[in-house]
Amino acid sequence: MRIAFKEWAVIVDALGRGDQIIILRKGGIREGRDGFKPVHRRFVLFPTLYHQQRESVISEAQARFDLIAPGFPSQGNVRIEFFAEVVEWQRLDSLAAAERLRGKHIWRDAVIADRFDWGKDRAIFALAVRVFRLPETAELPMRESYGGCKSWIELEREVAAKDARPVLSDDIFARKLESYRAALLLAPAA
Repeated sequence: MRIAFKEWAVIVDALGRGDQIIILRKGGIREGRDGFKPVHRRFVLFPTLYHQQRESVISEAQARFDLIAPGFPSQGNVRIEFFAEVVEWQRLDSLAAAERLRGKHIWRDAVIADRFDWGKDRAIFALAVRVFRLPETAELPMRESYGGCKSWIELEREVAAKDARPVLSDDIFARKLESYRAALLLAPAA
């Protein structure tokens, strides 16, 4: 797998622990004219240390950030431990819809509101993802091409995903997915 999705390290940790199954994304400055699009169904999670992660998550997640921060790789490296598969996604055209996901992710309300309002398009994407732990952690050198404010990158080498295991059991994942759908007032999948 060579397609990677850049996300804050503390969010990747929450996804990898099964604390959340949701990725909320507005898109980065370098997403292009059309902004973020959920164009890839499967991707590795590329943890970043961009922006003010600690202050942008709820207090429980701030404590978790403090616990994991000493183990972050050096600035010249990235550690990839998980891949994700998009189960479904929604473009949320109202802040009220995004707010209905409160408690299902670790972002602070103000961060969601800021992201929703940023740019010309008042919307945000909510992706429900199934996360898998890779059989072996991949330590990669950080490349200049991986930098910048963008969601999708192509890695210079494959990351093996064969024999990866889901971080949540089928039953727990199904309950979390149903909770996501109920919050967004979506009909259950047929």
